[in-house]
Amino acid sequence: MSAATTRSRTPDRLCAEAVDLARAAAEEAAAPGVVGEHEGLVSEGDRVVTHYFAAKELGYRGWRWAVTVARASRAKIVTVDEAVLLPGPDALLAPEWVPWSERLRPGDMGPGDLLPTDAEDLRLEPGWTGEDEPPPNSVVSHEMADLVEAEDAEVTAGPPAELSTTPARGTIAAVAEELGLRRARVLSRYGLHVAADRWEDAFGPKTAMAQAAPATCASCGFLARIGGSLGQAFGVCANEFAPADGRVVSLAYGCGGHSEAAVMPKTPQPAPPVIDETRIDPFPLRPASDSGSVPVAEDEASADLGHS
Repeated sequence: MSAATTRSRTPDRLCAEAVDLARAAAEEAAAPGVVGEHEGLVSEGDRVVTHYFAAKELGYRGWRWAVTVARASRAKIVTVDEAVLLPGPDALLAPEWVPWSERLRPGDMGPGDLLPTDAEDLRLEPGWTGEDEPPPNSVVSHEMADLVEAEDAEVTAGPPAELSTTPARGTIAAVAEELGLRRARVLSRYGLHVAADRWEDAFGPKTAMAQAAPATCASCGFLARIGGSLGQAFGVCANEFAPADGRVVSLAYGCGGHSEAAVMPKTPQPAPPVIDETRIDPFPLRPASDSGSVPVAEDEASADLGHS
């Protein structure tokens, strides 16, 4: 049988009658005049009772003071265990706290705002910088490796007519379809310029957001490149919290959601506690008498040192 089932749910008589003691403890923790009427009691266990008092503080509607009193076994003196202000069933509570990373929604960021990104953000990965790439004339470079492989390859014997397969030759239509040009009409130079001007007006370097941005989209990890001639000046934003998410942006545009604008600092870890094990601090269990006797704890500490 568990300890919870052995506890008596009937309030202890002496603890239940200690209403004045509980009220005095609540007024000492709060202030006189803000502790209201007695709202009942609850038995917390054997000889442990919690008294509830209404709270009259402004802004604490539905709250109540909870004062827990207890007494030892076979003792008639009731003592205060704790006094605390707790919300009641109809208490006015603040909304549950939500981290900023979960509160943020697309469109919340304005000019000058910075959105920190975690160093281990799953949406980003290290890019290629070319620093570890060997020089082109190095023996371990890709160009030299391909050249060596081509020189070591066997030359097929016989004329091309005797080969099992004849290399296919692409037509102009096939090449045009692969490049996406096999359409009845395509954008003219005028159409390209009009589209570029329209996109720059919406998400270009002259907007208020770009003027306050720490860097441009050209160096942002959330930029998705586009092909064609427009890809030299534009890309697509892929940051869900940025104001231009899913929009075509100029490479000179920018916002506070830049991937390298601000990196979230890691939570500092507290230093481990330092325990001094080279000395013994005597702690007297009772005050020394006038005769100059040594406290009990000091005697025990001296005895331990003598045995060691």
